[in-house]
Amino acid sequence: MLQIVEKLMREHIESLGDLKTSELFQKVPKGKRLRAKLILKIAGLENPQTQNLASIIELIHAASLLHDDVIDDATLRRGKPSLNAEFDNKTAIMMGDILYSKGFSELTSFSKDISFCISNAVALLSVGELLDVELSKAFNPSFEKYFDMIYKKTASLIEASASSAAMLAGKQSEKYALYGKNLGLAFQIIDDILDVTQTEEVLGKPSLNDFKEGKATLPYLYMYEKLNPQDKSYLMTLYKKELSAQESVWIKAKMAETGAIERCMKDARELGNEALLAIKYEEDVGLVKIITEMIERNF
Repeated sequence: MLQIVEKLMREHIESLGDLKTSELFQKVPKGKRLRAKLILKIAGLENPQTQNLASIIELIHAASLLHDDVIDDATLRRGKPSLNAEFDNKTAIMMGDILYSKGFSELTSFSKDISFCISNAVALLSVGELLDVELSKAFNPSFEKYFDMIYKKTASLIEASASSAAMLAGKQSEKYALYGKNLGLAFQIIDDILDVTQTEEVLGKPSLNDFKEGKATLPYLYMYEKLNPQDKSYLMTLYKKELSAQESVWIKAKMAETGAIERCMKDARELGNEALLAIKYEEDVGLVKIITEMIERNF
C-alpha cells in the first residue's frame, strides 16, 4: 500500500509541471514512512482519502528533512549524499519550500479540523527546529528542554498524523493523539541511542555525530548526570568537535559505566507502553507491532 502513497507523492509534484522539480524529487530520501504507515493503519488502507493524507504528510516530513540537513550542514542522509551536499543549500531550501507548499495546498481538500491539526503540528515542528539550533549553542544539561524540543521537532507531526487519521476514520482522536505523541518521543530517543551504539555503516552517517553537531541528546544527559566533576570537564572539551578514535571510545565507555543507554531504553519502553495503554480498548490494527518494531530497531 505504500506504493500508492509513493505514487501520489510523485503525482502531486508532477502536477506542478516543472521538470527540474520532478527530477530533484527523485533524489529526496524516502525514509521509513512511519507517518504514512500510521495513517494507513488507523484510517484504513483502501480509503483514497487516507492514502492522500498519508502522501501529504510524507511530503511535509520530507520538506522538514531537507531543511534539517541544511541547518546541520549534513552531507549524508541514510548513506546517500544529502540534497544540499549534492547540489547546494539554496536548492535544498527551495525544494523543501516546494514540498511544504504543495503539501499544504493539497491539505485544503480535507476538513478544517484535520487541516488545522496538521498545519499546527508543522508550526510546532519549525519551533522545535529553532529550539534545536538554540540548544546546540552550548551544552544543554536540562531534561525539560530536551523533551520540549523533541516533542515539537519530532513527536508533534507523528501525534498529528495519528490524530488526523482517527478524525478521518471517525475514531476518538484524543486517544490516538496520545499514542502518536508517545510513539514520536520514543522514536526520537531510540534514534539518539542508535547514534551512540551503531556504526557508520548501519546508520548511513558517522557514529556519535549528534555530539559533534552540538546535540546533547538523552544518552549524554544521563551520562553527564552521573559523571564526576573531572569527567564532566573533559566531556565539555569534546563538545562540538571532530572526535578521535580514542575520544569516541572514552564516550562509549562512560555511557556503559553510567548506564545511560539502559536508562534511555527504559524511558523509550515506558513511553511505548503508555502509547499502547491509550488505545487499549481500541481495535488492534497493527499499532502494537509499530511500537515494538520501532523500539527494537537497529537503524
